[in-house]
Amino acid sequence: MTLAAIKEVDPEIHAHVLAEERREHEKLRMIPSENYAPRAVMAACGSVLNNKYSEGYAGRRYYEGQGEIDAIERLACERLEALFGVDHANVQPYSGSPANLAVYLAFAKPGDPVMGMGLPSGGHLTHGWKVSISGKFFDAVQYGVRSSDERIDFDEVAKLAREHRPKLMFCGATAYPREIDFPRFAEIAREVGAVLVADIAHISGLIAGGAHPSPVGHAGVITSTTHKTFRGPRGGMILCDAEHAKAIDRAVFPGLQGGPHNGTTAGIAIAAKLASTDDFRRYAAAIVANARVLAEALLGQGFRLVTGGTDNHLILVDLTEKGVPGKVAAQALDRAGIVTNYNSIPFDPRKPFDPSGLRIGTPALTSRGLGADEMKRIGKWMAEVVAAPEDEARIAAIAGEVKEMLHSFPAPGLEHLVS
Repeated sequence: MTLAAIKEVDPEIHAHVLAEERREHEKLRMIPSENYAPRAVMAACGSVLNNKYSEGYAGRRYYEGQGEIDAIERLACERLEALFGVDHANVQPYSGSPANLAVYLAFAKPGDPVMGMGLPSGGHLTHGWKVSISGKFFDAVQYGVRSSDERIDFDEVAKLAREHRPKLMFCGATAYPREIDFPRFAEIAREVGAVLVADIAHISGLIAGGAHPSPVGHAGVITSTTHKTFRGPRGGMILCDAEHAKAIDRAVFPGLQGGPHNGTTAGIAIAAKLASTDDFRRYAAAIVANARVLAEALLGQGFRLVTGGTDNHLILVDLTEKGVPGKVAAQALDRAGIVTNYNSIPFDPRKPFDPSGLRIGTPALTSRGLGADEMKRIGKWMAEVVAAPEDEARIAAIAGEVKEMLHSFPAPGLEHLVS
């Protein structure tokens, strides 16, 4: 019904939506920040809830007619608090970057020292990188990884923290394939009096499903997107201890934004409910299991992996020894029906827009039900494409093989495309 309504009003947009449906159905979606949201989540985002303005918080709104909205927001917060075992949840941030910006507003002033993982080492723009507002408005110090094993250099973290005494310390990453040692970060943050912020945008679903250690009890503030491994809508959330709740809420509203996106709030509530099930716990475990099998398959094909493998949903491939830039490889793989993103690796001699690496992940593949056998097959396909990125005949043949394989694994929400 929704697509029919779009077609009636705007056939051009309708055609683009259908084409995107077909693309997501026929290709291996291996960008680690992408997934398939359940149909119920998608329906909530496109529902009548988008008609309502709701500045403020449940029970404290600036507009009337909020009974259903208040109930939905309370459900979303209560479910997240129970799922993650935290005192307080705020589901109003529009996404992960605004959630991080709210944390800066809550606990720091422009010019204050802050600390986060450097972008070249696998951190996020909002952890103080120089082109981001977090790097422009604050005195941002960046830690990295060791050259010997590409793991977080905690000696450097401690040294920089003692030297700069940051108000905020971010842990968490966007391109780091190993578990985050939250207790170690907490120890350093306590020593220097910093508020520890765990950005779990990539791994929130793994944490909810018990497939990655939790920062709860170590970080007083936790930020995240609500999609990625969590399989919710495109939104954000902040989880925190009771002592930080008031500061966080004031920073989100009225500090940064007006009315929340109520359809998204409902989608978060639905995703939190689904994440509390045994099915989701099995799904989270399968993401990690698939990533490990895929990593072994790639190693067997002669690829070098950053840190030598993975503990989570993500693999960072160093193509230097293959003699193929990451961008060239990613574009060839896309033509072969394997969607990845080119990405910098630690100590990358190449520029960020033309880097040496590929960032790949297994969340969306696992949502489709692919398992170990398929991961091994994907590793072989990737090796063939990277070995000959200009062999369009073989690339086209692989694209056909990918499409044929995926016919047996309907994408959630796109089952109608299986004929």
